[in-house]
Amino acid sequence: MTEKPWLSKLKPFAYNNIQWEAFIEMIDAQIEMNVRKLEASIEPVDIYRAQGAVMSLKQLKYLRDEIVKGDK
Repeated sequence: MTEKPWLSKLKPFAYNNIQWEAFIEMIDAQIEMNVRKLEASIEPVDIYRAQGAVMSLKQLKYLRDEIVKGDK
């Protein structure tokens, strides 16, 4: 497993519940916006972009788990 030096720098953010919850709310709003784009898209390129954005945003929601796992 490779070391991820940025994880330790993100600990204060991940362990601050107020900041983390605001971050998750923002991520959820962005996911919702991209899902709407996905539903309205006709062009394959637009569909792929919206899918990629949703996938990336969902991965960000699991950042806290990665930070906590790295703590152990």
